[in-house]
Amino acid sequence: MVLNSLSLLNYKNFDSQDFTFDHKINCFVGANGIGKTNVLDAIYNLSFGKSYFNPIATQNIRHGEDFFVVEGIFEKEDRDEKIIVSLKKGQKKMIKRNGKAYEKFSDHIGFIPLVIISPADRDLIIEGSDTRRKFIDSVISQSDKNYLNQLISYNKILQQRNALLKYFALNNTFNAQTLEVYNEQLHTYGSEIFTIRKAFLETFIPIFKERYNAISNKQEPVDLSYRSDLFETDLNSLLKSNINKDKALQYTSVGIHKDDLNFEIDGFPIKKFGSQGQQKSFLIALKLAQFDFIKQRSGVSPILLLDDIFDKLDENRVAQIIALVDNENFGQLFISDTHADRTEDIIKQVHQSYKIFKL
Repeated sequence: MVLNSLSLLNYKNFDSQDFTFDHKINCFVGANGIGKTNVLDAIYNLSFGKSYFNPIATQNIRHGEDFFVVEGIFEKEDRDEKIIVSLKKGQKKMIKRNGKAYEKFSDHIGFIPLVIISPADRDLIIEGSDTRRKFIDSVISQSDKNYLNQLISYNKILQQRNALLKYFALNNTFNAQTLEVYNEQLHTYGSEIFTIRKAFLETFIPIFKERYNAISNKQEPVDLSYRSDLFETDLNSLLKSNINKDKALQYTSVGIHKDDLNFEIDGFPIKKFGSQGQQKSFLIALKLAQFDFIKQRSGVSPILLLDDIFDKLDENRVAQIIALVDNENFGQLFISDTHADRTEDIIKQVHQSYKIFKL
């Protein structure tokens, strides 16, 4: 999987810009605010149909304009694939593959395997469980269409059940039979999602630990564990036993939409007890494990975006990351950094071809 060229039109701070890339390593260097991260985000958009950094799509349109277009020419399995993501204010976003628009955006997920490592990943540690669930879902969905469809169906039923609970409260009424219909559907989809998440983490956690040990030279033990109500009992029983609570709250308080991941270092929460360098190493290991998992499942090396990852890491950990990149078939890399000299010194340690773009 290789991105040969990228064209941006009115995307974030770019009015019009074209890039032609090296098949291995591409570096964007320049001062803060110049648009390095925006280029990586445009590449991410071609894979996921959305920005990694700003979920409000219209805010990715350049100020003063009313549309954006991001176009990429990929090489996949010896054929060219032209992907276009475009948005005009007041209209629906469009994703096209070789000139044909997708009816459902979910059909595109996984076609361009991609992993991004960014300072924004710190949200995985400091934010709520929703962020960590999205991470699990994103990794699994890139290689399992069935999972993505189950998740979409579950969330749709969940919204309907929550709307029904609000209706009951507003109208001072209750209908157990109608609620039971939603309970059964949530149970069906939720049980399948739980089973897939559990199996995924059984495979993923050892890969993650191996990655962390390589980056940190086994300096400290880390752990990752899955937390879900469904370990205790089935979802239907949970929904029934929590009905009074749900009626009072007017939303569904139990289910796989409440699952979480525990991040630990030396047996303690990394959020409270991990240094900045340890937290960054943890997140990088998490994302490299994501890379490994997707590659194992798809047989394709995902495109890897490294956004400002050399900041706040000591030289030893940077050297470990570069050694990993040099020793393994990582495919194509895109790197952003504020220090052109630092980037070039690091890249010269890797025996691969490269291009440096000074923005």
